[in-house]
Amino acid sequence: MRYAIIGLGKIGTAIAQAFAIQDIEVALAGRRPPEALAALAAQIGPSLVPQRVEDAVKADVVILAMPFAARGDIARAAASWQGKLVIDATNALGVPPEELEGLPSTAAIAKALPGAKLVKAFNHLPAATLAHGATTQQGGRRVIFVSSDDDAASAAVAALADRLGFAPVELGKIAEGGLLIQARGHTWGRLIFQDLARFDPLTWTGIRGRQQDSADKDEVSPDELTGILNSSR
Repeated sequence: MRYAIIGLGKIGTAIAQAFAIQDIEVALAGRRPPEALAALAAQIGPSLVPQRVEDAVKADVVILAMPFAARGDIARAAASWQGKLVIDATNALGVPPEELEGLPSTAAIAKALPGAKLVKAFNHLPAATLAHGATTQQGGRRVIFVSSDDDAASAAVAALADRLGFAPVELGKIAEGGLLIQARGHTWGRLIFQDLARFDPLTWTGIRGRQQDSADKDEVSPDELTGILNSSR
């Protein structure tokens, strides 16, 4: 499986760091030529490979971390998007809904990439939080929300998030649970910026035993996470 990240702003760099930590090879591409990205790639980790956008989009899994407005340019970079798994890590805050024909932003990207399997993921956390890595200070696994109209694609991205050390939570269809991690106009989805964590039973028992504050906004138990999701629907 070949991976690529398009866009090396703060979000793209944070995702690249997650790949580097797990020593998973991933292509990096952006507005700058590959040689201009070499120093950044070397600084993050040896598994990162700078490429031209035209080459990076040939990967099996393409992560879009560029500005939402660049979607048209990226769409034209590939001869075909048919069957390709595309992870939308962009946010369309401030884009008028009428410009998106009333669609969620991920669905608008799907229209620009005919044949691609679109999955919304890695977009709901601030870049600085995502850059802290998959494990929180208390030892929980940081939650990554995943949404797609393709169940198999959603499961594949959830498996990738798990491989990167995160705790994936699948929200269902893009226009249903996925709306919780979509920006619309000048309004953020209700789960955007929610930095949640999942604990395995042993870790959670240890935290309870030390009488840690279970109401910490940054870290919740699996049951508490389920309650938050249910109340947000």
